[in-house]
This record gives sequence, C-alpha cells and structure tokens, in this order.
Amino acid sequence: MNVEQGEEQTYSRRFILVLITIATFLNPFTGTAVNLALPAIGAEFAADAATLAWVTSAYLLASVIFLLPAGRLGDSRGRVTVFMTGTLVYTAGSLLAVFTPTIGMLLLFRFVQGIGGAMIYANSVALITYLYPPGERGYAIGLNTTAVYAGLSLGPFIGGALTQFFGWRSTFVVTVAIAVPVLACAGRFPAFLNDRRQERFDLPGLILSSALIFCLFLGLASAATPGGLMLLVAALVLGAAFYLVERRHQNPLFPVSLLTSNRVFAASNGAALINYSATYAVGFLLSLYLQYIRGYEPIAAGTLLLVQPIVQAFVAPAAGRLADRVQPGHVASVGMALSAVCLFGLVTLSDATPVTAIVALLAVLGAGVGLFSSPNTAAIMGCVEARFYGSASAMTAMMRSLGMMLSMGAVLVVFAFIMGSTVVTPAIFPEFQRSLHLIFLAFGVLSVFGVVLSLSRNRR
Repeated sequence: MNVEQGEEQTYSRRFILVLITIATFLNPFTGTAVNLALPAIGAEFAADAATLAWVTSAYLLASVIFLLPAGRLGDSRGRVTVFMTGTLVYTAGSLLAVFTPTIGMLLLFRFVQGIGGAMIYANSVALITYLYPPGERGYAIGLNTTAVYAGLSLGPFIGGALTQFFGWRSTFVVTVAIAVPVLACAGRFPAFLNDRRQERFDLPGLILSSALIFCLFLGLASAATPGGLMLLVAALVLGAAFYLVERRHQNPLFPVSLLTSNRVFAASNGAALINYSATYAVGFLLSLYLQYIRGYEPIAAGTLLLVQPIVQAFVAPAAGRLADRVQPGHVASVGMALSAVCLFGLVTLSDATPVTAIVALLAVLGAGVGLFSSPNTAAIMGCVEARFYGSASAMTAMMRSLGMMLSMGAVLVVFAFIMGSTVVTPAIFPEFQRSLHLIFLAFGVLSVFGVVLSLSRNRR
C-alpha cells in the first residue's frame, strides 16, 4: 500500500480504468462486427459456410488455449506487461487482417487476435481489483462489464454499416484505431500494478491442454470422418493425462481440486459451459439467416441483432442485484429456461417469419442470458474461499470461452453433414435452413439439461 500511496500523484485511477475498459471493449466489438461481415468475406474469397464459421472459430480456439496461461503469466511476469503485450498482439492481428490476400491468412490473423484477446481479458479484471479498494471495486468492475455489453451492442450495428459502406476490411481498421490510444499510454500504468512473483509455470499443463483443445475442436469439426473420430478419442486420452498432471502440480492451470470437492462450483461452471455452448452461435447463425434467406443489407441485419445485447445490458445489472436477495442459482436457472424458450422458438424460422417474432425471440434470449450471467458468476464466486478467487475467476472465463468454441464447433459439424463444402447460394438455401433448425433444436435441448444442472446445485 505504501508503494501505491507514493505513486498516487503520478497516475489517475480513472484514466487507467478507461484504458483497461477500452481494451476490454475490443474483444466483443470485433467479434460481433465480424459476424456481419461474413457474407461479404465469403463473396470475396468464394468461401463456403463451414470456412466462414472458422473466421469466428479460429479466434475462439486461440482464446480458449491461451486464457488460463495468460492469467498465470500475469501473476508471474507482471499483469501490465502481459496486458499491454496482448493489446499489441491484438492490434497487430487486426492490422494484418486489413491486408490479408486469402481466406487462409485471414484465419491465421484471427487466431493471432485470439491470443492477444486472451492476454487482455485474463488480466483486465485483476488489474482493476488491484487498482480499486473493496468499497469502490464493484463500481469499477461494473463499468468494465458495461464495456463488454457496449461492444456486443455496437458491434453488429457498426460492423454492418462499415461493411455495407466501406467493405469488410474497414471493421479491422476501426479496431486498430481503437487500440492505438491504449498502446500510446502504456507508460501511464503505475508500477505497483505490475508486481511479479516467482512462480513455477505449468508448462506440461499448457502443452497437454493445448493439444486437448486442438483435438477436441478439430474432432468436432470433422466428426463425420474417421479422422475426426480419432481426434475425439485422442482428446479423451489427453483429458485424462491433463487431469492427472494438474492434480499433482503446485500451481496448476486448471483448478481441479475446486471441481472435485465443491459441488456448487462444479455445477455452476457446468451450467456456464452449457449456457454459452447453447447461445453463443445464435448471433452468427441469425446474421447469415437475415442476409442470405431474408435478403437484408448488413446494416439492417446488424440493427435487428442489436435487440439481444441491449436487453441483456438492461437485465444483467438488475439480475445481479436480485441475486443478492435470493438464491442466485434459482435466478440463473430461470434465465437459462428463458434461453431454451427462445431456442425452441428459433426452430420455426422460415423465409416468411414476421420480423416482430424475430425481435421478440431476441428479446427473450437477451433476458435469459442477462438473468443467467450475473447470478451464476455470483454463485461461483460466493462458494469459494478468498484464496481461490483468482482461480475461480479464471475458471469462469475458461468455461465461457470453451462454451463459445463448442457452440461454433457444433455449427461446423452440422454444416459439414448437411451442406458439405458448398458455397451458400440460393440453390442450397433449403439445406441451410434445415441446418439452422437442427442446430437451434439441439441448443434448446442442451439448455433444458442446463436448467436441470443449474437447479441441482441448490440441493442440500
């Protein structure tokens, strides 16, 4: 504390919070903006639907692999160092994407963005926690969370407008422009935020987890082939090896002990995994549906997709306050049930579905995700001791990213089974719609299982 007080006159907490919040905004903004650019990307590179799904999946894959290692590196090498390095990596990936000549190179640069995004997100909340005392910390973290919702809300609209008027590459130009002020102010971070400690890094865990995630995701993407089945078997073997290694490591990447000894923690994280697996790909799928099937311009599609994150932004804070008064697991369960209602409703989508029905379904989904997220996080953080807060926070972020990755993996599997590698044209619109119906049905059923799991954590 003395070090912090001695530096009090050399930095502004609010200014540092603004920098952290801007960097946090990049991830959801770029992700949702790129979704609206996918048809334009597909048209330029003659890419099929499965390949377009990899534009999102490549980012998620890198994020899942590097999220926990980035958090551990922040603890041992300095959180500001890792945070700013992540911002630089993210900016570099965005800049390279502007000039990409092929779809393959674009996928590579999205993977680079995912590495940078993991380094940013794994350390942003930790930096705020160190920067603000308990009495002010909730407000600061709330502002940072608002940036996430702002990115989700503005991404589709701005991404659609940029794609329509300036081309899909302009979305990455804007990302670079947003990141530059953060990089320019790197020297403004106080030294105490960059404390380092000697800690043995879990290199075996990193290698095993990376191999596990690669095999799992690639296996899901090619599950219809013998090679895909072999990859899934390899993922099971690697998962067992990873579990054994993490149980014995002094500073594991994955808090195995919390999962095995704390039923509420395990059930809450499982519910989070299911929730994000069932809901993340909805924006991606509806973006394609609105532009391919309904013929919407990108900006119009983006405007319509604003409904979900706007409702979510209003509901989530109220849900967090409600979780302070009643059992948070009950509130989260209601939220997941609402998500299931929306997903089953989306199964009925056709080329004549009224826009009002789509808006209503998106509003229900926004309310469901908003009711689930804050209370579920409160349940996770409220069931562990203070010494496990860091691991619990990292685990929650891991479940979110892994769920997103699995959500897109499921899309890849269904697209591969039903449409193959054919470019999306009017000739295969019926197959495309059949794919949507099957995916939304599967996600709805998965959400029902999630409700059961979410309710089970409250049993004595």
